[in-house]
Amino acid sequence: MPYGMMRKVTRRLMLLDAASLYFRAYFGVPDSVRAPDGTPVNAVRGLLDFIDRLVRDHRPDDLVACMDADWRPQWRVELIPSYKAHRVAAEHEVGPDEEEVPDTLSPQVPVIEDVLDTLGIARVGVEGYEADDVIGTFTARAKGPVDIVTGDRDLYQLVDDARGVRVLYPLKGVGTLQLTDEAVLREKYGVDGGGYADLALLRGDPSDGLPGVPGIGEKTAAKLLAEYGDLAGIMAAVDDPSARLTPSQRRRLDEARPYVAVAPRVVRVAGDVPLPDVDTALPREPRDPAGLDALAARWGLGGSLQRLLTTLRT
Repeated sequence: MPYGMMRKVTRRLMLLDAASLYFRAYFGVPDSVRAPDGTPVNAVRGLLDFIDRLVRDHRPDDLVACMDADWRPQWRVELIPSYKAHRVAAEHEVGPDEEEVPDTLSPQVPVIEDVLDTLGIARVGVEGYEADDVIGTFTARAKGPVDIVTGDRDLYQLVDDARGVRVLYPLKGVGTLQLTDEAVLREKYGVDGGGYADLALLRGDPSDGLPGVPGIGEKTAAKLLAEYGDLAGIMAAVDDPSARLTPSQRRRLDEARPYVAVAPRVVRVAGDVPLPDVDTALPREPRDPAGLDALAARWGLGGSLQRLLTTLRT
């Protein structure tokens, strides 16, 4: 076989749900980790440690930090007004509402963005969309296997064994990850990736302000999906007198029709986000070494940054 044909043809893409990971870093690393001026940098250094461990353990060819340009898109709110409403710190007439974020985390987010940019790690957020939607679109376009790193179970809907798409779900830091494939989803939830969005829609999710169908919990939703295939099949059964729904299930699903009609657009991640043209290749050297040195000194990034730089070079 010619040498050129022996080279790696299929590239592995790793997609980071950045906000999910820096929130975990913030709460997992003590706020005694501070810059020389005393400013907390626990989320910054924790995220760098996360990325270092992920690259060392999984060796992606391409890496993208996916950002929430809009954590609560208006098009989702118009469909379900309660969507993430309990997490709004301040409403704005123009632009995204302000999310409730710990006081010492908010100032660290721009630092995280600057560090990623000077490292040369692709960072993508698209106006009007959540990071989940950016991840969904990168996944839809990928020609090779995809590892999605997130603490958000909503992204289980993208798991697809046939395409090599799995979710790396942190159980403790990122040292212990649940490698979520279709077998894990079937064991835990009784559905595959494609069925997880329907399960979540029926069950609801208080953390996202999604009411679900009253009286239909996770186990009942899984049983209904096993019996009728998908959400459309379940709703068709409501209109079928011979379907083996209990009277209570039939009534509750019938009463929930307005919610069921709009919820799929809210729950399912977008796969058609207009992504910018970015170089997603994992960098071997920093894009801006001088800028990175300045950030390292300003924020006291120390060993966390040096370990990641060493990993990127190997």
